[in-house]
Amino acid sequence: MEIIYENASSQARMATLQLLKGEAVHVLHPNQIVAFQGRPEQREDALMKLPSMYRKKRLIQSRILGPGRVLMGLPEAYSLAVVPLEAEDDLLFEFRHVLFYTEGVTFTTHLQSVKNTLITQDLVKMQFHGPGSLGLLTAGPIHHMALDAVEPLYVDVSCLVAYPRQAKLRLCVYGNTLASQHMNYHWEITGHGHVLMQPCKPDPKLDEHMKSDSLLRRIAREVLPFGGVFIK
Repeated sequence: MEIIYENASSQARMATLQLLKGEAVHVLHPNQIVAFQGRPEQREDALMKLPSMYRKKRLIQSRILGPGRVLMGLPEAYSLAVVPLEAEDDLLFEFRHVLFYTEGVTFTTHLQSVKNTLITQDLVKMQFHGPGSLGLLTAGPIHHMALDAVEPLYVDVSCLVAYPRQAKLRLCVYGNTLASQHMNYHWEITGHGHVLMQPCKPDPKLDEHMKSDSLLRRIAREVLPFGGVFIK
């Protein structure tokens, strides 16, 4: 699979997935598909599994089979980052950032502690198993940063996208009294490997799937004909 950005200035707004024969991609946010060039039967939509419905706040995902081209539209100020996956990779991802993954990639869930769940509003992390590729939707270009086993790295909880499974995490604030009273919770991370971060704090108004919504409204919007048009 090849990713083609329309031009450098619009890299954060639109990208084309070029699929060869035998390749396939699973799109977890089908509403971001602006255009598709290929045979109609090459797109197959299906219901997500219940845990994925809860975490993605969506009911439907799409499987696009090549050869063909998929034009993906991205929310304003968001970027598409494509991360290669190997079988031995151990990064745990925030599932809400995953826009698509290629055929053959599998994933397992890892539960957070009750305290971390209450603060981050995210019960599980996802570990993806390659080989393959993962498409991430992030607020700004994704950034890699190395970890140290002794000196901790402090990352705003809203900016952390992925971290190694064996890393040690602790929710905290840091600095003097004034600093700690006026900052968002941070992850204190030590270990080996690297983390993935988004450099901008996401604005939930930029994209519908980043916002909380009632289950009934989501079902009506996905199931009823033209529900996405009439039910806002």
